[in-house]
Amino acid sequence: MTTTAPKRQMILGMHLGTGYGSQANAWRAPGVNPAAYADIEAQVRYARAAERGTLDFLFLPDNLAITPSMGGGIPQATMDPVVTIAALARETSRIGFVATGTTTFNEPYNIARQYKALDVITHGRFGWNAVTTADPAAAANFGQTIAERPVRYGRAHEVIQTVQALWGSWGEDAWTQDKATGRFVDMDRVRPVNLRGEHVASQGPLPIPPSEQGQPVIFSAGGGEYGLTIAGRYASGVIGAAFTIEDARAQRDAVRRAARQYGRNPEEVKFFAGLMPLIGATVKDALARRRQLDEVSAPQRVPYLGAMLGLALEPEQIDRPLTAGELADARPSGFDPRSQQALSIAREGWTIRDILAHGVIDYHPTPVGPPSVVADHMQEWFEAGACDGFWISPDVNQDGIDTFVDEVIPILRERGLFHDGYRGTTLREHLGVPPQYGLDPRVMRDAQ
Repeated sequence: MTTTAPKRQMILGMHLGTGYGSQANAWRAPGVNPAAYADIEAQVRYARAAERGTLDFLFLPDNLAITPSMGGGIPQATMDPVVTIAALARETSRIGFVATGTTTFNEPYNIARQYKALDVITHGRFGWNAVTTADPAAAANFGQTIAERPVRYGRAHEVIQTVQALWGSWGEDAWTQDKATGRFVDMDRVRPVNLRGEHVASQGPLPIPPSEQGQPVIFSAGGGEYGLTIAGRYASGVIGAAFTIEDARAQRDAVRRAARQYGRNPEEVKFFAGLMPLIGATVKDALARRRQLDEVSAPQRVPYLGAMLGLALEPEQIDRPLTAGELADARPSGFDPRSQQALSIAREGWTIRDILAHGVIDYHPTPVGPPSVVADHMQEWFEAGACDGFWISPDVNQDGIDTFVDEVIPILRERGLFHDGYRGTTLREHLGVPPQYGLDPRVMRDAQ
């Protein structure tokens, strides 16, 4: 008797950056409460909708300084991801959470304590997106300046290793809870870590027992030589940014090579491509939705689009298509991976306003049209080996999350590309990554 291996299925996360959505003007969309940034009930509603769709995790970025665009746009993160997740955990039961936290301006004991506590109260549903910070405004809020990249990443390695050691400092079987003997904890199994590096140090131990998944899952965002050392050595999930299948596949392959270099099984590291779907009954309906959102900001983006295409375009030209001469002269920028898609859309004869409405300046690919168009994009990338799944950024959370859950998810399920229910109860089970408690001995042989 022969058995067929189960079909590979994608893993899906959703970006929950603010109470509004990924578009800067989402807060002004019809039906959106402009005060949702400070309304935890809005975040609860979105988290429940994502869990109804059995999405595997919610991704919460962080921002340590006010951005210059905040006066007219929206913040790029919740007021505080740790506090937000603590609230959302009480209102959900299965969906995972991934919070961004900087290694640059946090001490390892603070990170270890907060994040392991979150992992315990969520019953093993928490992950940490470990990042370095290069924003001078953020550094100023901590009374510091930004160090050079080798220093930032040297500190990051020390922080992550110390955090993982602290997570494992309370032995897995240390919590005896023996009423008869009066022994609450076997202190012989709760040990200090006594780590000291060039940048950070901690004695430990951490007074928190393991969660149902042992300890939080490490995520990473960002590539390049330095970023790959973090992803390859520690991460089980990598948040990517790619605009073509070829680029995404190359990024995924680089992450997997880095994992192998550090003695890990590359299958343990899941690469997520970003996606910013623009959904409507037709392409024209979807573009009308985006034009409404971009009514004020679109003219300001015309010169930027021109720079992407090597053309001198002015805001006054926004409601006409590119001329034949302009199309002949257009050259996609070699410095902007979005420019080739922008030129392809322009050649279809759309006005400049509609070219922009196609999301050609979005920070992830934007499939435009009916739900099947979004599902087709996801299937093509996934089956091409470009990713292990996606992190979805709805344009407007108020209706965009429900639309994705109710109209795209069923198509993916019909095609056998996404699960009908959760694989387990923990984030590790959702991701299909192995248990870990404390430092991973495979990657500590040559640790910095």
